[in-house]
Amino acid sequence: MDHNVFSEVTPDIIRLADMSQQADVIDSELFTRYDVKRGLRDLNGKGVLAGLTHISDVRASEVIDGVSRPTHGQLFYRGYNVKDLVDGFTKDGRFGFEEVTYLLLFAKLPNEEELNTFKQILAGYRSLPTSFVRDIIMKAPSSDMMNTLARSVLTLYSYDDRADDVSLPNVLRQCLQLISLFPMLSIYGYQAYKHYHDGQSLFIHKPDLSLSTAENILHILRPDSKYTPLEAKLLDIALVLHMEHGGGNNSSFTTHVITSSMTDTYSVIAAAIGSLKGPRHGGANIKVVQMFEDMKKEVKDWTDEEEVSDYLKRLLHKEAFDHAGLIYGVGHAIYSKSDPRAVIFKSYVEKLSEEKGLQKEFALYSLVEKLAPQIIANERQMYKGVSINVDFYSGFVYHMLGLPLELYTPIFAIARISGWSAHRMEELANNGKIIRPAYMSIGSDLPYEDMCNRL
Repeated sequence: MDHNVFSEVTPDIIRLADMSQQADVIDSELFTRYDVKRGLRDLNGKGVLAGLTHISDVRASEVIDGVSRPTHGQLFYRGYNVKDLVDGFTKDGRFGFEEVTYLLLFAKLPNEEELNTFKQILAGYRSLPTSFVRDIIMKAPSSDMMNTLARSVLTLYSYDDRADDVSLPNVLRQCLQLISLFPMLSIYGYQAYKHYHDGQSLFIHKPDLSLSTAENILHILRPDSKYTPLEAKLLDIALVLHMEHGGGNNSSFTTHVITSSMTDTYSVIAAAIGSLKGPRHGGANIKVVQMFEDMKKEVKDWTDEEEVSDYLKRLLHKEAFDHAGLIYGVGHAIYSKSDPRAVIFKSYVEKLSEEKGLQKEFALYSLVEKLAPQIIANERQMYKGVSINVDFYSGFVYHMLGLPLELYTPIFAIARISGWSAHRMEELANNGKIIRPAYMSIGSDLPYEDMCNRL
């Protein structure tokens, strides 16, 4: 079938879609009447308790005199403050992704011998099946790397003789393989697309088994495989800060839901990828970069607070950028006074901006960080405070690293696969019931109509 015909939305489809919409819209008042927690969130934005986890904890409030009050955000992995983890491995000059992955999976910080053994296991899995790149990744490359990644993950099912075995040792083996393979699946998919659709040179670098995950990403992505120590260090920190964020985020919750049906690992991780692809979840840092590119064109003096403020107000009034009424990278479902990931990131981001000669851009980001929460508080009715989130600076970091926009969300997936794996293992270890929340039907019973009587 011709691509244009396959993708065409005909007038008949538009008419039927209008009928579907009219049939499906539910009066918003009914959600209040029946006390339905839309998005599994209370009216004050607090998430509905849907499960228990050992893996991580997101804290943004404290109880003082019996009253819950917003506080600066903190993120804990298996009981360890993520700031302490980052400070620890950076102080000692280590890469942290593999070490923190070990922590998430096994609930302990590895000693030197355990860490080295774990790295060797991951390195041993950093190899795709014979001809997989040629037969799978190179054929019908997608313009969206998250779709390419999901397809590759689902196809790996066919290469696994124990694909449906959900015993914990086998699932751990599958998870470790996917953690090792995600950088290759993502970047090779990007290289194939840029070659076949954009006519760029095709190069497929093999991973270097002696390198860390962050180093390998830069090694296999760049034509010359070169990178600076600071570039690799900052990408590694980005991976650690993105690898886990509680069981309630959309993709981790998806992991629990799909795992509870006792399906295979590849189906579970592909579903999580589909969740993360959504612009409400993993695609936000792309919007941040695009917003700032528009801002740099529209604002003549990047240091003028009044001019920058005017642009931010126009964003909120749907008069600038994508007319969505949002300042991307500002605000979070849980954090109010600060996102600890953004706080940790900022000092390292400044160092990279100096290395890249982009101090003016960093100063603009810092100014927006200062002004945006004030402007949002003045323009919108808020039930809690607002601050920048991790996406605010991560997009800028990826831009400085020369990463293409197409790989921003896959980089997030390369990090989050560690968290998804931990949540899958946790769900299986507890052998819980299938997750099945209730939906109330608000439709009316109707008598059957014979064909001759239908309008």
